[in-house]
Amino acid sequence: MRKLLLKILPSGIIELYKNYRRSLRKKRLSHLEKENRIVTQEVIENALAKNGIHQGDTVMLHSSLSKIGFVKGGAETVIQAFLKVIGGQGTLVMPSFPAVGYNYDYLNAFPVFDIKNTPSKMGVITEVFRKMKGVKRSFHPTDSVCALGPQAEYLTSTHFGRLTPYDENSPFFKLTKLNAKIVMIGVTLDSLTNLHTLEDAVPDFKFPVYHSRIFDCKLVNENNEVVFMKTKCHDPNYSKKRKCNELLPLFKSGGFLSESVLGETSMLIIEAEKMHEWMIKNYREKGITMYTPKGS
Repeated sequence: MRKLLLKILPSGIIELYKNYRRSLRKKRLSHLEKENRIVTQEVIENALAKNGIHQGDTVMLHSSLSKIGFVKGGAETVIQAFLKVIGGQGTLVMPSFPAVGYNYDYLNAFPVFDIKNTPSKMGVITEVFRKMKGVKRSFHPTDSVCALGPQAEYLTSTHFGRLTPYDENSPFFKLTKLNAKIVMIGVTLDSLTNLHTLEDAVPDFKFPVYHSRIFDCKLVNENNEVVFMKTKCHDPNYSKKRKCNELLPLFKSGGFLSESVLGETSMLIIEAEKMHEWMIKNYREKGITMYTPKGS
């Protein structure tokens, strides 16, 4: 309902609503600080280590900073906590998508994706991470990711030129090959991008989730050169049918998702390879997808 209202309400009303939401968040965080319910870097490190994040891990982080609570030092604290726990041999990955909402609507506005300058709209933590020294970004107009660590080049180097964003050359599929861990803090399975790897991994996936239109996108590369690539994007009509969160109990019983608490919110940790294998097996045997979590 909230997304629908944001699409149909006048821009002035939407801005008032956003300001109201910001005010509520600010009051909530101020209240948490006064009550000394403060999340420090040490608290985050302990929570990660306690729940199975180790030195050398490759970690994909989906996050909402405000949901965590009052984090001393903000986004930088969260990032440094992850880097400390996974160490120099670990790789940290985050989505750095340039748009929220439906990519079909976004691409219809003919945007230019500048790999160095187009901001991430996936939350403040992702944007702070994008700007950090040494971070690599995959060259993709809608579904780019950023990565820092020994596996960053491998993860980001072959995303450009792919007709669909989640195929075997994508960072998302490569996470399954690295047996990466997907950490979700303050967000639900609606934000779990790796669910889409099933759609590209299975020949003749039974739902036409990609729109038939092929977009010719304009991009600016690291050398400030203008290049073009063709891409498909998900059909909004099918995106509306997703029931991602209904997969949560299935993933728990599958033994590859654990749930805990960090600060004021939940933290999910998912083993990417096991989830991918489970999705393929249960799609073939039971017809389970994010669109049909009870099977077909």
